[in-house]
Amino acid sequence: MLVKTYGSAIEGINAILITIEVNISGGSNFYLVGLADNAVKESQTRIISALINNKLRYPKLRIVINLAPADIKKEGSAYDLPIAIGILAASEQINPDNISNFMIMGELSLDGSIKPIKGSLPMAIKAKEAGLKALIVPKENAREAAVVDGIEVYGMSNITEVVELLNGISNIKPFEVDLEELFLSNTSNYPFDFEDVKGQENIKRALEISAAGGHNLIMIGPPGSGKTMLAKRLPSILPALTLAEALETTKIHSVAGILKENSSLVSERPYRSPHHTISDAGLVGGGTYPQPGEISLAQNGVLFLDELPEFKRTVLEVMRQPMEDRIVTISRARVTVNFPASFMLVAAMNPCPCGYYNDPYRECVCSPGIVKSYLNKISGPLMDRIDLHVEVTPVPFKDLAEAPKGEQSKTVRKRVIAASKIQGRRFANNSDVFSNAQMSSKDIDKYCNLQPDGLSLLKTAMEKLSLSARAFDRIKKVSRTIADLDNSADIKTEHLAEAIQYRSLDRESWGS
Repeated sequence: MLVKTYGSAIEGINAILITIEVNISGGSNFYLVGLADNAVKESQTRIISALINNKLRYPKLRIVINLAPADIKKEGSAYDLPIAIGILAASEQINPDNISNFMIMGELSLDGSIKPIKGSLPMAIKAKEAGLKALIVPKENAREAAVVDGIEVYGMSNITEVVELLNGISNIKPFEVDLEELFLSNTSNYPFDFEDVKGQENIKRALEISAAGGHNLIMIGPPGSGKTMLAKRLPSILPALTLAEALETTKIHSVAGILKENSSLVSERPYRSPHHTISDAGLVGGGTYPQPGEISLAQNGVLFLDELPEFKRTVLEVMRQPMEDRIVTISRARVTVNFPASFMLVAAMNPCPCGYYNDPYRECVCSPGIVKSYLNKISGPLMDRIDLHVEVTPVPFKDLAEAPKGEQSKTVRKRVIAASKIQGRRFANNSDVFSNAQMSSKDIDKYCNLQPDGLSLLKTAMEKLSLSARAFDRIKKVSRTIADLDNSADIKTEHLAEAIQYRSLDRESWGS
């Protein structure tokens, strides 16, 4: 008897419908075809034990299983459950008419319990697109999959529950999630707050501008000056994720398998901080069967690279194209996948190998030229993609001991949200641009017009401070964001003057 069940394969962050055809006929042996990896081929042993231990019959006949389409690689143990259900339906232990409206995925233990899987959210989205009625997944993945409207999601603990459901003798109800309530209740739960930071008002201002305009930022200063501490507090002032952004981010985390157990939706902007020993594939994604890297896991959030010059140069260079295009393409012999990569880069570095160049309290012991050489570990094209350069100096003891608490993150966040709304209206008709940092040269000419006195100031700054040519457009973008924070339609001279301050590393005299 021939029956069909439906499962899913993950390609990138999207799911592909897989038809699992099971045919049982006279004879013996077990055949599994359809470009399956070793984990799928090993399913027979797990299925036999699971069925026997749950008083279900494993037919001792000729069983042929085809995973279609046959040219797509199937990997992992999540096909155990749909194959087992197909065998039970083909041997008439389950009514075969009841399985045609279900997508079924799950890994089986030898005792028949169902283990969690990766990618249940994109699977639910695909099941809905394919017109299926319901999705059966492990109980731990049900909350995640249930955020998709228009499809019933059943979370199951063992294969017996699945058999009873498909035979119509179970009273298990579909898992339900109030998406809006869940989304609103989990937002703004940040463990760090700007009010904990004493001093460093200029750095906090730079982070506010970065958050408001989506600008990449680099902080340079001696050890212990607070660079990492400040970076950790950046997510607390970013605008909340929209529902669409939350779903997109959750899909990536689901495919990567890093969602917390029984979680459903990523409602806080991600903050990723990989170690400087990370590989190229670890940062941008890759592998034999491509998986998302750190830049994709930071989608709609912050990627913090501490000790930037200590990262391998090749690792930093492969990040250049995704920073520009906000997407990374991973090509392999059998497959090419695209991962989203729209993130805000925040980097920190010491000014020199000893760490104390320009430190007002300690003397730098580096030999002449070492500072410039250390800075040159970061290529010009990569530095060109960073809008804000700020120097961080240690906070004096008096300020640490006596200064009152700083401004709360929620207060700063209100200003950031107001500026973001201005940009939302500005780029409402442009589907490729969402913030000032993403403006093209054409957009800069349109939205960053300078008054004659502003042009004069910028010309003087370029000449006196020996700013490089690449600083010109960056200064105009940042000044546009500062004007938005000031709720000003025009870029004023004071906005431009503040933006000029944030190009420290473009000065030819820096580090010489």
